[in-house]
Amino acid sequence: MLRIEHLTKRFGDKVAVNDLTLHIEPGEIYGFIGHNGAGKTTTIKSCVGLLHIDEGEIFINGVSVKKEPLKCKQMIAYIPDNPDLYDFMSGIKYLNFVADVYKVPAGVREERIAKYADMFGLTSELANGIGNYSHGMKQKLAIISALIHEPKLIIMDEPFVGLDPKATYEVKELMKALCKEGTAFFFSTHVLEVAEKLCDHIAIIKNGKLVVDGTVESVKGDSSLEDIFMELEERSEGGNNDAR
Repeated sequence: MLRIEHLTKRFGDKVAVNDLTLHIEPGEIYGFIGHNGAGKTTTIKSCVGLLHIDEGEIFINGVSVKKEPLKCKQMIAYIPDNPDLYDFMSGIKYLNFVADVYKVPAGVREERIAKYADMFGLTSELANGIGNYSHGMKQKLAIISALIHEPKLIIMDEPFVGLDPKATYEVKELMKALCKEGTAFFFSTHVLEVAEKLCDHIAIIKNGKLVVDGTVESVKGDSSLEDIFMELEERSEGGNNDAR
């Protein structure tokens, strides 16, 4: 569903992502782990077409992000770590705006909005302006907007930041359910315990380079994911704070 082939991204003389190759299959939950500045957000923004790719290629369901960015964006949903929504809109107007962009029929969108707004406890807030929402509420609204057109690939950057425990649980359960229907998830996280329990595959990136890639069981073995991550951190030389 998502193929990252030899991705390299530079910011001036700094290499933020260095020759990265990852393959995410339909129905997989793929966790992307690394310290701050490791290159996670740069990779994700390259995948969704927000950053120019210096070298390599990215394919969404076989379609090149470089050559057909609009077609790729129609097939995915992207949830950033800090949702930058339209504060002048109400929640419901924003969701209808997103549904319009993806040409979701009125009856279908109403059903999905009602379902997910109820799931995340946001129904009573949809008439209010987004500018009055807390960070957690904006995160919930962004998640709902990502689900309206039922994408087959959902890319998320730190999706659990700002969510309350109930919403975090609902997101995890929703991810599992959608994966059974063939939806793929590629997301970055610092919450290693969640990644260990939720993901099928894990990739660990350090200073822009892939250091570990495999199933959760093959990566952690008899240890915990936290132990493996800390061991890799200690084993690495020094720390360059590369661009995100």
